[in-house]
Amino acid sequence: MKYLVMVQGSQADYEAMSGKPSADGPAWSEKELQAMFAYMGEINNDLAESGELIDAQGLTEPAQTRFVSRDKDGRPVITDGPYGETKEVLAGYWLLECESLERVTEIALRVSACPGPAGLVEPPVVIRPVGDASGGEC
Repeated sequence: MKYLVMVQGSQADYEAMSGKPSADGPAWSEKELQAMFAYMGEINNDLAESGELIDAQGLTEPAQTRFVSRDKDGRPVITDGPYGETKEVLAGYWLLECESLERVTEIALRVSACPGPAGLVEPPVVIRPVGDASGGEC
């Protein structure tokens, strides 16, 4: 079964990682950032070694986001970020091939234990099964 494991974040989270605290969280030090990157790298290495890792990526800050849609007349509507009304966005993901929901939940719990600065409120880690081309589960 394939699963998408997603970590959420906000523009304020990205700014905090750049050393700018906000009402929502403390600023990260360089040492805390390096610990986070090392922790996530260890997870990626373990998942690659176990054969469960298909892909994993961190995403750029929401300020670099672009929404593409159409208005009621079918004309393109393209809006560049940042989006003040957007609280949380996808910050990174793992695409995994795991034997069970229990196994991918273990991995998500490990991801949720990522180190960070004191006072950091970690957003939940989201697990979604990936459907196959026929609309069912893989």
